[in-house]
Amino acid sequence: MDHLTLKLGGMSCASCASSIEQAIKSVAGVIECNVNFGMEQASIQYDSKKTSLETIQEAVDAAGYKALPLQEMAAEEDDTEQANRKSESQILQRKLYVAGTISIILLAGSLPSMTGLHLPFIPAWLHNFWLQLLLTAPVQFWCGKSFYIGAFKSLKRRLATMDTLIALGTSAAYFYSVFVTLFPSLFIVKGLMPSVYYEVAASVIALILLGKTLENRAKGETSEAIRKLMGLQAKTARIVRNGQELEVSIAQVEIGDVVQVRPGEQIPVDGEVIEGYSTIDEAMVTGESLPVKKQIGDEVIGATINKTGSFKFRATRIGKDTFLAQIVKMVQDAQGSKAPIQKLADEVTGWFVPAVIA
Repeated sequence: MDHLTLKLGGMSCASCASSIEQAIKSVAGVIECNVNFGMEQASIQYDSKKTSLETIQEAVDAAGYKALPLQEMAAEEDDTEQANRKSESQILQRKLYVAGTISIILLAGSLPSMTGLHLPFIPAWLHNFWLQLLLTAPVQFWCGKSFYIGAFKSLKRRLATMDTLIALGTSAAYFYSVFVTLFPSLFIVKGLMPSVYYEVAASVIALILLGKTLENRAKGETSEAIRKLMGLQAKTARIVRNGQELEVSIAQVEIGDVVQVRPGEQIPVDGEVIEGYSTIDEAMVTGESLPVKKQIGDEVIGATINKTGSFKFRATRIGKDTFLAQIVKMVQDAQGSKAPIQKLADEVTGWFVPAVIA
């Protein structure tokens, strides 16, 4: 039985997470699957003899989402993810600012009609239907664009997500108000007072965007621990090959390479001392504040700091097999796992949207 962690893309709510989980579990050979919406990860246990990574990715793609294998020590990919999250956050903040500002204006203009009170400090022109139509249009179709896209994708998969609910609700309020704005006489003839609900559509979108902005910030904070752990890893190593000392990328170090470490340098990978003597600061691993003496035959751990002497060691564990990589993997597994109450909450939210629409 093999274990796999996927980084997911395209999720907008817990219903999306439930859809991905069902799609992965439907693949023959998948034993267990947990999708964590907050971390945007799927933790999967599967039989490699019956299925493969490509088959699982195809199932996720067919459900309308993206899935890539999570690289434990891929610092460059982590930086890319951080940049993408920052860009997404900036776009969300701009949309939130526009939607929030317009919502406040619309709410102020509708206060007299909602309360039935005469409020002289609120200009009458703020309640003009045509003005409210023009103000709400960018909120509905620019700020709320992502909800329409998400709802359309869900419709193609014959699913109902939170995007479906938001798109239906705000569209009903907006287009009803447009109809009232265009044909107010139809209501007046029947003795009804024409009323619009532009502020409802704009306010709902603004509040949802506020929630997404806070959610995006929380997701960035949850991955900060892993980012800091990855930052502990050395970027280069000084190896001895054919009698020559070469400085290479950490990814080019191979098992059995002889690595030279000088005072004050970071140990690049795990290994065994074969020459020299030194003291090493292993506080990041053991919490021990005093440096530990190392001599020939002793084990050294990657990412720890060489303090005094110079020594050579033979690399025994590299890449995802190093001690630091195992710590990162354990943190990722812990963040990707679900508590029993969270599983129950996901099941409830999976039925919430269809129940509301019904």
